[in-house]
Amino acid sequence: MAIEIRDLTPALWPALEKLFGKNGASGGCWCMFWRLKQGERYPEIKGPRLKRRFKVRVAKGEVLGALAFSDGEPVAWVTYGPRLTFPRLERSPSLACEDADRVWSVPCFFIKAGFRNQGLASLMLAHAVERMRQRGVSTVEGYPVKPTRDGRPLPGAFAYTGTTAMFERAGFERTLDSAHAKVRMRRRLQR
Repeated sequence: MAIEIRDLTPALWPALEKLFGKNGASGGCWCMFWRLKQGERYPEIKGPRLKRRFKVRVAKGEVLGALAFSDGEPVAWVTYGPRLTFPRLERSPSLACEDADRVWSVPCFFIKAGFRNQGLASLMLAHAVERMRQRGVSTVEGYPVKPTRDGRPLPGAFAYTGTTAMFERAGFERTLDSAHAKVRMRRRLQR
């Protein structure tokens, strides 16, 4: 499978829209869940409202991310950026950190059905990490889901933040292991 990864630009909006589909990737999220402001309730604004907000941000160049293509078709997405551009992370007690203003985050992946479990999320993570290194970022975090207790694979809808195994293979280390479903993992980048 030949994969081409392209950094998000406003011109790629139609491809991103095609990948996310009519309902917006994961249940109407439109990659806005971590970007919600205080007081906003996801169930009340998911779907078309979040799509419009996301499209405006993409058009303004405010969203960092990348799309993967196979034979010209969009098949995978990753978003990343300064941690403070994902305000919901700061409101999550289990994911909070003291140096948020110096950290960048990789909070979300989306892999098209039929292309999952083929290493695309790992490729997308490597691409995002390299782009952050090029920007001079020194600390990157991810928030993968914990493995299931019985070792069975997680359904794709629940693994949208990645898996601990994937982040470990990419050189990330656990910095916080809470009772919650997500783990905060961190990697220092050399310039």
